[in-house]
Amino acid sequence: YTGVGRTLREIPPAHYTLKVDSFSFLVQLLEKTGEKSYESEVFEASCHKWKLCLYPTGDEEKGGKGHISLYLAITNTQALPLGWEVNASFKFFVFDQYRGKYLTIQDVNEKPRRYHAMKTLWGFPELLPFSVFNDPTEGYLVGDKCVFGVEVFVIKYSGAGELLPQPTNRTSSCFTWIIHNYSLPTGAVRTQSFVLEACNWTLELHPKGFLGDRPNHFALAFFLDVTKNTPKVYADFKLTIKNQADGKDITLPGSQWFFPNKRWITRVPHKLSPVSDVSKGFLVNDLLVVNFEITRIFAVEKFA
Repeated sequence: YTGVGRTLREIPPAHYTLKVDSFSFLVQLLEKTGEKSYESEVFEASCHKWKLCLYPTGDEEKGGKGHISLYLAITNTQALPLGWEVNASFKFFVFDQYRGKYLTIQDVNEKPRRYHAMKTLWGFPELLPFSVFNDPTEGYLVGDKCVFGVEVFVIKYSGAGELLPQPTNRTSSCFTWIIHNYSLPTGAVRTQSFVLEACNWTLELHPKGFLGDRPNHFALAFFLDVTKNTPKVYADFKLTIKNQADGKDITLPGSQWFFPNKRWITRVPHKLSPVSDVSKGFLVNDLLVVNFEITRIFAVEKFA
């Protein structure tokens, strides 16, 4: 059975089951009516309508002599648009009544089959040899009863996805935050939302530390603002606390993925950044200057 995979499982088929209480009567019925196959009732699975086509004496025209043949046909095709195409992966089942397990038959690697106006039926002419199916020790035909089933999964291309673009170096973009009356706030202060490199950002300053930090830490944070189409963004950046006296700034570089409302926080001990010590030049006339600079950035692009 080249290209066909066979496994056992206990879980019954999810989409449709065909139970035959008298297999020999089904064969006789088809002989009397001149039919070669029995077609099941129409059932719905994966947003399409289908039916099983069972050849109990084999589909000899397609090489199924000496075998049970079973096919899955798509129906109601007149309701589908012109030029329709349905790609489906399916499994057939034959119930082992002695062991309480289902033999599953499918294409190796669950290869999808393409249904279209000129090809509305796929399946296996050699589903199961008569020598196996009719052997009472195998459990597939017991007391003239047997059970078949199918699961159908349609592969529907939605067109949705995302593009991770190649990052490119560019001229740095910078935002300068001038904080007046630095010594007055008791808690955090923040900027209004501002645009830099086509993204909305907010800066926060925590003079006493961030959410329970030790009081001798000075914290800066920034994050993407939430907007309806806020993307996932990667950025290389610098936060700089400007020294207004001698130009010996403190620069805090970083690289980070940003999501809506995810903060990037940097904590600077006062022994490294004595911001409140006016003699150090960071605080002049109770005014502090912070630069936020983006040196490289790219946003994940969604498409549909």
